[in-house]
Amino acid sequence: MDYRVFYVSDPQLLFECNKIPNLKNRPYLVDDLIRAYCLCDHMNVEKVKPLLYEELTQFHSSSYVDFLKRVNDNDDSTLEAENEFGLGYDCPILKDIWKFVTYISGASVTAAKALTTMKYNYAINWCGGWHHALRDSAEGFCYVNDIVLAIETLRKCFGRILYIDLDVHHGNGVEYAYMTTDRVLTLSFHQFEPGFYPTSGSFQDIGTDKGKYYSVNVPLKEGITDDIYISIFKKISTVVNNSYNPKCIVVQCGADGLVSDPIGGFNLTTRAFAECIRTVMKWQKPILFLGGGGYNVANVARCWTYLTAVIIGQEDALSSDIPDHEYFLSYGPDFTLDINPGNRKDYNNSMCLTETLNIIESNMKIVKDKIQTNQSC
Repeated sequence: MDYRVFYVSDPQLLFECNKIPNLKNRPYLVDDLIRAYCLCDHMNVEKVKPLLYEELTQFHSSSYVDFLKRVNDNDDSTLEAENEFGLGYDCPILKDIWKFVTYISGASVTAAKALTTMKYNYAINWCGGWHHALRDSAEGFCYVNDIVLAIETLRKCFGRILYIDLDVHHGNGVEYAYMTTDRVLTLSFHQFEPGFYPTSGSFQDIGTDKGKYYSVNVPLKEGITDDIYISIFKKISTVVNNSYNPKCIVVQCGADGLVSDPIGGFNLTTRAFAECIRTVMKWQKPILFLGGGGYNVANVARCWTYLTAVIIGQEDALSSDIPDHEYFLSYGPDFTLDINPGNRKDYNNSMCLTETLNIIESNMKIVKDKIQTNQSC
């Protein structure tokens, strides 16, 4: 059968991804729930081709990649070296860290390469989406920026790429990688309040030099609900797509904006994420879907399983009752796929959201004019 969706699933990838702090078997829960609902029957499922040294250095500095290789081989790193490269605290040095980074990055690049064959409309890697990693260092549970490496793969085929970040945290690593270029436009919807990690992503952060106006940030406050989030996403993403006219899209579906996430402060359910990806899918362009944050692991599995069903057009076939499988007991006490909204207060002001929308619309007119001018030259 000719499947139009490519899904990365690999026992070694799940093992490596599970090393990331705070995931608590999340990779296994996600993959097993997708399989329990028989969604893999509607996708082409493939294993990972790990990245090589020279592929990692397509974005990351040789000094950082050399350190990862050295600490893996010798296990004799000093505290000073750890601090220099961001390893320690939220990114501790992991056992067999070289295999870890080559699989984590290789999974997203494997999915990106599938899109470049033109055989697939969509590609999925829920073990990807590590958007905080910088060129020279690890940061925020992110050791390697698989997103940037995947985008670089896609750029060679498609040219102009739109990156959309739904994680509750600002996608700083990806934005910084492209803030001086117009080849990639980054669009991030995130919680932005004093002291909230990573403290970047103001609507005033719009890029620099050739990349001015090609970084788009939508800062949101604690407690945002589905209806408001969906509304602002549809309006802003549509304006961005119409102005930039990307040839391929990458969506980071970090699920730490779900209600009851121990790190995030939003009040979203699966419905918000599903409506966002439906909006993007209507644009009829190749899309790479990636994971990201999300630390209520059962809810993340619920969410990404439902998103997988939306992507393959099987959401109406899903039972609300979780099928019996190895991790069934993780979904108690109700054992259902649904996530109910919470009672957290919404601190978002409609006037502020409208102001943000107006600023972005104005900036996107400049982007559209720039593109039209370049095309006519």
